[in-house]
Amino acid sequence: MTKRLLLLLLAFLLVAPSEAAVFRWVDGEGHTHYSDRPQPGAQEIKLKLQAPYYYVQRVYDGDTLLLKEGLRVRLLGINAPEIEGRYRPEEAGGRSARDWLRQHIEDQKVQLQFDKERHDHYDRLLAHVFTVEGEHLNLRLVEEGLAVVNLIPPNLKYSNSLVQAQEGAEAAKRGLWKMPDYVPRPILEIPEGNYRRGWQRYQGVPVAIRPGRKYVRLTFGPQVAVRIPQEQLGLFGELERYLGKQLEVRGWVSRRRSNYSILVRHPSGLKPL
Repeated sequence: MTKRLLLLLLAFLLVAPSEAAVFRWVDGEGHTHYSDRPQPGAQEIKLKLQAPYYYVQRVYDGDTLLLKEGLRVRLLGINAPEIEGRYRPEEAGGRSARDWLRQHIEDQKVQLQFDKERHDHYDRLLAHVFTVEGEHLNLRLVEEGLAVVNLIPPNLKYSNSLVQAQEGAEAAKRGLWKMPDYVPRPILEIPEGNYRRGWQRYQGVPVAIRPGRKYVRLTFGPQVAVRIPQEQLGLFGELERYLGKQLEVRGWVSRRRSNYSILVRHPSGLKPL
């Protein structure tokens, strides 16, 4: 195998596709050449490439881990409750999610699949994590009710499977879906202090749509709204279909002065009732 071909194979492995092609041809002087681009008269060679394995050194919590290469990985498409930290209390179910993930992959080999964005603003790798046997751990955590779906465009790989898994866990009341900490609260009681930190569920009836430069708001009352980014609005269809109907909103409450909002980037965060 020529040096040129070895370099091509290395380049393919760095981006880890499942299949790639190399083009081989012989010039007029009898020299063999390889390229990743088609050439006149070249023979196409199909290559089946195996994604690399990584060793898990530590599981921080139910959606974050450390590889032995020193890379931190955030599991894509999901959110697990927080465990206790120096400045934050533990959220219900946080330890269960962490322990489940530890049991499955700590000190084990895994494969990573990436989506549109490779890193988040903490410089963590964003990935779907698979065991050697091919078990999709992001999906399994949602199926067990140990994590919830948290889809952030443009990273929507496996979104349909994740949403279906959550619907099954919710219907079966597995994990956090049966915990009192995650029982839906009236959304109009948020200004009265009836809300918790972290991911929660709120119910109410949106009464108006307020367009803005960065967000479109579904308002539930004078002080409470759902914010939908303009750049993701196309995922939601006609927002008018939500007006006047009972809706469950899933996400994190943020406060600005006396106003409260929940940022929703994907329709899975809004559930008609």
